[in-house]
Amino acid sequence: MATSQDFVNWVCSEDLDYRYLKAVLMAEHETYAWFAHGTTHQTIYFPEVKAFHICLPPRGVQERIGDTLESLEQRIELNRRMSRTLEAIARAIFKSWFVDFDPVHAKLEGREPVGMDPATAALFPDSFQDSPLGKIPKGWEVSTVGKEFRLTMGQSPPGSTYNEKGEGMPFFQGRRDFGLRFPTQRVYCTAPKRVAEEGDTLVSVRAPVGDVNMAPVQLCLGRGLAGVRHHSGSRSYTYYSMLSLRERFREYESEGTVFGAINKKQFSNLHWIAPSDGLVEAFEDRLFAVDEAVRSSDRESVRLSSIRDVLLPSLLSGNISVAVSEELV
Repeated sequence: MATSQDFVNWVCSEDLDYRYLKAVLMAEHETYAWFAHGTTHQTIYFPEVKAFHICLPPRGVQERIGDTLESLEQRIELNRRMSRTLEAIARAIFKSWFVDFDPVHAKLEGREPVGMDPATAALFPDSFQDSPLGKIPKGWEVSTVGKEFRLTMGQSPPGSTYNEKGEGMPFFQGRRDFGLRFPTQRVYCTAPKRVAEEGDTLVSVRAPVGDVNMAPVQLCLGRGLAGVRHHSGSRSYTYYSMLSLRERFREYESEGTVFGAINKKQFSNLHWIAPSDGLVEAFEDRLFAVDEAVRSSDRESVRLSSIRDVLLPSLLSGNISVAVSEELV
């Protein structure tokens, strides 16, 4: 690829395994940042880059270190791919049931809904009715997010109560630490103001508006987030409902004076087509195993990432042998 002046391209000699070089750069990135100049745009100049020193073990040792770290990263990536696949399946089911109304169309045409048992199919009506939002399934209601979901807007505690030592409750000011499904716990707060419960859906209410994650534990909500849960308590239905609203959230990207934002009134007043509680429960039952698999995959990735982060400096410094690290992996 072609790169701009903002990049350094490293070409490894035959004495250097590129995976070992990557490991060194990952382990020492904070040290290298000491060489940065500038207030607005931090820069490390090329003569300083060329002056970086590394400890270079024999090529065979480098390769074994590279193999160990690569094995961990491949397992982490495999978990991510599985989670993406499972979430895509769940989103497709939600869209089919609650956005495209496929089971209702099928029954209207005299067909059996695809991919569901008779008890679940019976929960869907066989016709549509007019509404201010167009045709919706008969018996469903045009409602609002505020009526159908419990909405907790975040409030930031004093900055003096923040820490990265693990003291207090996990704290998220905004979507900075969001992951594929769950955010990474980095900052903590000893005096939380607003709280989201484990399993609540987290929605970014400041630019970018509408990014979605799920609370892995009880946590403190900063002013850039809202915690959401359907009145039934359904975890999965809430999560995929908020994902389905992302395009409508984007409309608020220009609402703030400096950056995009959505306030509680605007959030609460978003239109929502409300199905029966029985259908919400059926969706939750069907998706529970899928979402638990995603949660298990995420926990495994966190564990593997922790192992990698602990192994990395120890391997490079020689404090732990490659053979021992291979046993741990």
